[in-house]
Amino acid sequence: MIKFSCEKALLQSAVATTSRAVSPKSSIPALEGILIEANDALCLTGYNLETGIRTTVQADIQAAGTLVLGARLFGEIIRKLPDDIIHFSADQYMVNIKCGMSEFNILGTDPEEFPELPTVEYQNSLKIPQNTLKSMIAQTLFAVSDNESRPIHTGSLFEADKGGLTIVSVDGYRLALRHEEIESKEGAEEFSFVVPGAALSEVEKICDNVDECACVTQGARHVMFKVGQTMLVSRRLEGEFLAYRQAIPRNNAIHVQGDTKQLLSSIDRVSLIISDKLKSPIRCVFEENVLKISTKTAIGDAADQCPIQGDGGGLEIGFNNKYLMDALKAAPAAQVRLELTTGVSPCVILPAEGEENFLYMVLPVRLKAGE
Repeated sequence: MIKFSCEKALLQSAVATTSRAVSPKSSIPALEGILIEANDALCLTGYNLETGIRTTVQADIQAAGTLVLGARLFGEIIRKLPDDIIHFSADQYMVNIKCGMSEFNILGTDPEEFPELPTVEYQNSLKIPQNTLKSMIAQTLFAVSDNESRPIHTGSLFEADKGGLTIVSVDGYRLALRHEEIESKEGAEEFSFVVPGAALSEVEKICDNVDECACVTQGARHVMFKVGQTMLVSRRLEGEFLAYRQAIPRNNAIHVQGDTKQLLSSIDRVSLIISDKLKSPIRCVFEENVLKISTKTAIGDAADQCPIQGDGGGLEIGFNNKYLMDALKAAPAAQVRLELTTGVSPCVILPAEGEENFLYMVLPVRLKAGE
């Protein structure tokens, strides 16, 4: 027997959050559902054997119990109910949901079939403001690899040391790095772990734009993010992550500065004639105080110029337009510094001034003569 009542908005938000970790199709039917536990508090859990999300909701609990309900139907029902108090009761597996003039009777399933969330054997932990963690993930997630042949790079590296927290993503064509101070950390002096990109995408959604801290706990095989009333547990990726410090060239001969938005607009305009069917690199020529960008595809050609500060010495280099734009879109600075050496060595993008709290590296594309 379960019986509770809860505000619609609170329950809807909790169901939406936990549903993101529910398997759309699974050989274990319970995994397509949300585990509802009404004891001292109302807890909802979604778990797909890779990532689990559990959240606690304020509710008036009249009778304690547990039950699993199909996530899709339960979510749709809650979403479409009027904005009022929802009254939920279940006898055995028959669930009654009432709100205003609406009433549903649906069938739940046995909670025994729902696998337990993995326990995180505590090793190390750190605290970081939610808004900082949210932006750090958003500004590195785009460079996570989707190539399953190197599973370790389908996640982001979290590296904590005396200097703070560094998050790094690489996919073989580019690298994204963000660094910030952390509120506090416990455990080893230095520790690192790799979190799957899919789990980080959910952590980003759970974090709010507030200064309140999120707690990140590293376990032997899992990692746990605790954000407000919500907890996300994910398995860690095992393997040898790229030694990224050695991969980034820092004694680059050419340094130029540009306005992030102007650079983006120029590349965006030239990219109009590039599509999935008509792929072509953009040709960048760095001259004194001007960057000339052009491209050619079967439908025509396009050219644009963007003012920069510094002399590129006429260096000509090709890039995948999307990779360059992804890095500039993510860069949390109005002015960026581009560091280059040759037409076949990577371009490093950094803040033009202040501390280096981000670094993006984009590998060039070979340009064919006459393109």
